[in-house]
Amino acid sequence: MTTNQGATTGETKRTGFFSRLKSRLVKTQRALGDGLGDLLLGKRTLDQDLLDEIETALLAADVGAETTELLIRDLTGRLRRRELTEARAAYRQLRQDMLDIVRPVARPLVVPAGTRPYVVMVVGVNGVGKTTTIGKVGRRLKESGNSVMLAAGDTFRAAAIEQLKVWGERIDAPVIAQHTGADAAAVAHDAMHAARARGVDVLIVDTAGRQHTHGGLMDELRKIKRVIAKSDPSAPHEVLMVLDAGTGQNALSQLKHFGDAVGVTGIALTKLDGTAKGGILIAIARQSALPIRFIGVGEDVDDLQPFSAEDYVDALLPEPA
Repeated sequence: MTTNQGATTGETKRTGFFSRLKSRLVKTQRALGDGLGDLLLGKRTLDQDLLDEIETALLAADVGAETTELLIRDLTGRLRRRELTEARAAYRQLRQDMLDIVRPVARPLVVPAGTRPYVVMVVGVNGVGKTTTIGKVGRRLKESGNSVMLAAGDTFRAAAIEQLKVWGERIDAPVIAQHTGADAAAVAHDAMHAARARGVDVLIVDTAGRQHTHGGLMDELRKIKRVIAKSDPSAPHEVLMVLDAGTGQNALSQLKHFGDAVGVTGIALTKLDGTAKGGILIAIARQSALPIRFIGVGEDVDDLQPFSAEDYVDALLPEPA
């Protein structure tokens, strides 16, 4: 009985999040979904003019030039081979092509039973919602039965340390911290030893978030990663990068810089609710192929959820009746 209730609660949460996802991706829908709906679900002739308009809609949603070209090339080829004969079929094919791109990266964060502490190093530039994402991820991990510890490795900003402490209190997770300006790698070192001593399941390490072109930041991140690995050669087990969807194509540049420096293994894409550039997720999936662990569509705790490819595409391009 308890299992069924739990499953029902989980399904209710998922359904609720899907509803919020649809309503909060409205700016991207206007740039992409509504436009394509008008183009493809009407009585338009499927021709080159229509394909050009589809291309414009994709670019407006920040799907990106390379990914847009891929999608248009497929539709154009199918049109020439007469595999598509009417606009509705093209709409369905575009939906499927998008799903084919994003489905492989919809891989949730999984904490294996035999790895303790499982170390998640979180990176990203200032303003992307990194510390808030840490708190929300920590809450999800606790709800799934893991004990969690947080490490305040963003010693550059006093506000970041205090914000993480607030999240620690909110989710009942201990926070390892030092004073503002302390050596971030020393914080990571202390946290590794504390997590092991206390038998913690998951350690989440925050890091500084100055601009990705700041050479000193990248050196600091490399040092933190080395210090973590000295305590456990297999750690960090996840390098989770938080990206703000509103930055559009700049998110790809950030991802490359951080990936080159510390080897990003997963992505949390935040602030999808406040931008018309929600198509950037498709570009990220296509160009990086990295797992998209979480997406965020608001400030509430439940507004960060594991990424579902089907829900995302349905929110952008609803299945036609």
